[in-house]
Amino acid sequence: MHGGRGRDEGTTPDDVTASGQEQLKVSGTDDLLDEIDRLLESNAEEFVKSYVQKGGE
Repeated sequence: MHGGRGRDEGTTPDDVTASGQEQLKVSGTDDLLDEIDRLLESNAEEFVKSYVQKGGE
């Protein structure tokens, strides 16, 4: 036994890459949502007034 260190025998490099890319997507989305939250905390009324819904949105 290796004490849980290293890669699992069933894990391929493609699995590791896909997992890393998924983590980057989640992190980027979290950062964007945090930025939106900060904007709304400081300028919620202005943000709502400036939002214009376009046809079909």
